Formats: sequence, structure tokens, C-alpha cells
Amino acid sequence: MSGTISLLIAIAFAVYLFIDAPKHNKSRWLWAILGFIFGPIALGIYLIQTGRKVLGWIITIVVGLGYILMIILVVLGAVLFAKGM
Repeated sequence: MSGTISLLIAIAFAVYLFIDAPKHNKSRWLWAILGFIFGPIALGIYLIQTGRKVLGWIITIVVGLGYILMIILVVLGAVLFAKGM
């Protein structure tokens, strides 16, 4: 079920970028593919490049911090698992 939701969100990013990219003289196919693969990071970078810098930086920073937090939790879990706790 969560895989389906993730796929739908990735498709939503791709469709938005596909539709909006030509309005800013950007390649629609490139941004749609990047949006599908990288999701919110691609959306944040796209918004920064198209002049919507505040929203783009907010999205990019929040997603980046989320990725960093996820990496820290995985490493912490691996260390605790290795110690046998």
C-alpha cells in the first residue's frame, strides 16, 4: 500500500514538472524524469531555477534534513543491532 502511495506521489511530481516546465523554457521531459526519480529534491531545485526561490529552498532544505535524519537513524539502528541491544 505504501509503495502505491509513493508511486502516485512520484507521478504527481513528474506530471507537475512536465506541465510547468515549458512555461519557463525548460525541457519538459528532463524535468519530468528528474521529478519521477528524485521527487521533492528535483521539485525544490526546479522551483529555485524558475524564480520561486523561497519555496524551492524551503522544500530542498526540509527534504535534505529529512534524508540526513533518516541516515542517522539507520546508522544508529545498525550500531545498536550490532551491539546486541
